Parts: sequence; C-alpha cells; structure tokens
Amino acid sequence: MTATYDELPALMTRMTGDEKHDVSATSTLDVLWVLYRDVLRIDPADPENPDRDRFLLSKGHGPMAYYAVLAAQGFLAPDLLDTFGEFDSVLGYHPDRTLIRGVEISSGSLGHGLGLAAGVASALRLRGSHARVFVLLGDAELDEGSNAEAIQFAGRAGLRNLTAVVIDNRSAGLGWPGGIGRRFEIEGWNVENVNGRDHRELRNAFTAHESDEPHAVVARVEDKDRS
Repeated sequence: MTATYDELPALMTRMTGDEKHDVSATSTLDVLWVLYRDVLRIDPADPENPDRDRFLLSKGHGPMAYYAVLAAQGFLAPDLLDTFGEFDSVLGYHPDRTLIRGVEISSGSLGHGLGLAAGVASALRLRGSHARVFVLLGDAELDEGSNAEAIQFAGRAGLRNLTAVVIDNRSAGLGWPGGIGRRFEIEGWNVENVNGRDHRELRNAFTAHESDEPHAVVARVEDKDRS
C-alpha cells in the first residue's frame, strides 16, 4: 500500500485504546511522513539492505503515527492497524523490532535512541557506507543522562552521517538556557530550528546538510500538540 498524507488520519483512527499517548503520536506525524516519503533511502521490499538509511524511533511512546506511516509506505499491511494493542498483535504500545518489518530498534524506554543511533552511525562510517542515520527524540527525554553522553560523543567523533530530530513541544515545562539547540551546539553539532508542521522546512533541513558535524533539527510544534 502507498497512501497519501491526507489518508494518514484515517489510518491512525483504526488504532484505539492508547488515549494517553494520542498527542505524543500526532506531534511526530509530519516529521515521520517527510522522512519516509521524501528522505529515507529504504525499500519496504528489501528492508534489511545493508546500504539502507536507518531511522530509529527513540520517542517510542504513542507509536500510532509511526505505524500509520509504515502502513502508508508499504511496510505494514493496513489491516494490522485494527489489531493495535491486542494481546497477540505485533503492534504493541511500544515498537518491537523483532516483530515489525523495517523497525530498527525496540523503543519506549526513553533516553536510549540517540546513543544507539550514534553507535550505528559510527559503525556505518567505519564500514565506508554512505548511509545516513536519523533518530527521532522527544524534548523531555533529553534530560536523560545517556543523551548528554551521546551528544558529546557524536560531536567529538564528527558523525556527519547522523541527524537527530527533536520534537519541541515544551513537554512538562522543560527548558534550557539558549534553547534545546544550544545543548547540541556546545558539543559541535550543526543545528537548525524548523516548524515541525511545515513539510518544506522539514524536507530542506533533512536534505541540505553539508557540514562535517552531526546535524540536529529542532522541530517546533503547536502548544495544542503538547504531550
């Protein structure tokens, strides 16, 4: 199946039972759509191709938008969406890489994705691969200490094949002097701030990175999408 962006809400409404994380999911929808539709070099018919780009979902709570986009791009059968959250379903409340084709990491316990992404990016570079690694994080999980270490490592290692996308919906009232991007800049990252709902801005940020540093894209969303 290949669906359009306008069909994504209908795909998401097929998944019920996780109202707590509905907004957490919808805040990621546009980033996921642009990545899978326009940026990632990955084929649903060959999801294990060693030269594929990698996408890692660190923000694993509320994966309904992720599942909807995977279905829209042919990684999942749409009928599976109707089984979301059921006891024997492959579509759990957190994604499981052992059950879902195209999912790179099992996630949901926040704070681990960026470190994993940095490791994958480093391994790909050592192998001489031109594949890129994208990781999607929530702003609140940046308080996890493992992220500080991953930001520092990636900056000092010059992992130019790594892009971290942070959904900035000001969760739990968190804030940092100079903004989220400053946490990355002081460790040698290139940072862009974009509108997390604007597909053109997102696409440009994901495709126009030419520097020798890792890349952080801070994607703002509206207050109504706070999770």
